[in-house]
Amino acid sequence: MKNVFFALMLTLFTVGSAAALEVAGVNLEPSVTVNNHQLKLNGYGLRKKLFIKVYIGSLYADKRLTSAAAALSDSGDKLIRMNFLHSKVGKEKIIEAFSEGFSNNSPDLFGSAEVKKFLGLFTADFMRGDVVDLTLAANGNVSASQNGKLLGTVTSAKLARGVLAIYLGDKPADESLKKGMLGKD
Repeated sequence: MKNVFFALMLTLFTVGSAAALEVAGVNLEPSVTVNNHQLKLNGYGLRKKLFIKVYIGSLYADKRLTSAAAALSDSGDKLIRMNFLHSKVGKEKIIEAFSEGFSNNSPDLFGSAEVKKFLGLFTADFMRGDVVDLTLAANGNVSASQNGKLLGTVTSAKLARGVLAIYLGDKPADESLKKGMLGKD
């Protein structure tokens, strides 16, 4: 009887630990499926601008990535998820932030055809509650979706690394977000 109780409690604990994690009122999934691969939540953090919480940024990967160098050199699939908290982030601000990130961390990409195509995917504002996914596939496909709707895909392994560098490069958009995405909150 004790063994049955222990097994039941262990099962409940295991099932409970697989549940979504709540951060700032948003449930973060412990894993997501990308290209038929299950990616696990590597880490997350809040993107802040001054005192405003803009979004929760999460990094999903197929293996644990604890350093920027490891993440940037890893050839596996990754997903960056942004759960927007701010009432509205205009598309101009989104494009400006991505452009600045490329300029700061991948100057050789800045202004390139693939960056222009990537920036062209963002044609709408992001509102509170929106979920924006940036899928960085091992085959070099960079896909963006907003609330589950595919915005488009650009094929460029260099672009995939450049998008990741916006968050994890030497000059990230937000240093505490970088630490959080690497699980070092």
